[in-house]
Amino acid sequence: MTSTNRKRSMPSATTVPPMGGLSTLDRFLPVWIIAAMALGLLLGRLVPGLDDALDAIQIGKVSLPIALGLLLMMYPVLAKVRYDRLDTVTGDRRLLIASLVINWIAGPAVMFALAWIFLPDLPEYRTGLIIVGLARCIAMVLIWNDLACGDREAAAVLVALNSIFQVIAFAGLGWFYLEVLPGWLGLPQTALDVSTWDIARSVLIFLGIPLVAGYLTRKIGERARGRDWYESRFLPKIGPIALYGLLFTIVILFALQGATITSQPGDVARIALPLLAYFAIVWAGGFALGKSIGLPYERTATLAFTGAGNNFELAIAVAIGVFGVTSGQALAGVVGPLIEVPVLVGLVYVSLWARRRFYQQGS
Repeated sequence: MTSTNRKRSMPSATTVPPMGGLSTLDRFLPVWIIAAMALGLLLGRLVPGLDDALDAIQIGKVSLPIALGLLLMMYPVLAKVRYDRLDTVTGDRRLLIASLVINWIAGPAVMFALAWIFLPDLPEYRTGLIIVGLARCIAMVLIWNDLACGDREAAAVLVALNSIFQVIAFAGLGWFYLEVLPGWLGLPQTALDVSTWDIARSVLIFLGIPLVAGYLTRKIGERARGRDWYESRFLPKIGPIALYGLLFTIVILFALQGATITSQPGDVARIALPLLAYFAIVWAGGFALGKSIGLPYERTATLAFTGAGNNFELAIAVAIGVFGVTSGQALAGVVGPLIEVPVLVGLVYVSLWARRRFYQQGS
């Protein structure tokens, strides 16, 4: 049974299937990710001009191959969402309020603090990390949520909520965390000039396109062949595309930045430390909050992953657009997903362990 056709019922803590019950693609995903990273690095180092060729065509200031990979990742997951169940999510005020607190209050504040603690002497990297912290996840989080058996409908709602707040709040929070708050604390200030349209365009491309495609696919498929055929026959066929898109995106990311990463390993390590702390703190905080307010496992996992993930395509686009493609801010944005991918894959396994350890049937 693949990750694309898991039952949505909650097994008991003693009957949750082991990781060996997953498909080969799911079970060895960390291996494939490491292999994709290595392949990307090799291609970036060994093929002259590859990075320029991959970055020649862009969608919303993001390389076209990366944009295609992101769309491939998101479409199958959004095609699996039961859109007729979304009202059960929107009525759960605990989940919605907790998500807003984690994503738009706690997350940016944690990243701001970690950036200044770990990078007080590197203002460009520090600014880049703060931008990453402001860009809340609307794309890759759907993969992690699905692998962790989270609530797909809840993930769709929270991603949409993040998208709305991203358009409304990103520029204002950037001004607050880069200019206002440092001024209050007597720290150096940085201006962030980014248009609301640039943010909205990123949201429309990387969420709007796959969301509309996923909704129409389910609507048309169920109307033509019925729900049973759609969920038992069609979804298992398109499901693996999401993970293939993830691996493709990783290869392209590392190929684009391979030379930079390998030529500045010390800087990459400095940037990686606060990112590691950030993902661990926010994910654990989200999981603990979900458990403490009585959310079932599936929504607790969704809350944790939507809080910990970041919209790296927006962060990279903003950093490049404001500070330039060769800037330290852009490098920090690029290192973000390179650290996020393996860390959140590891947290998928932690989440599944926590389900077996802390949740009972129907909890």
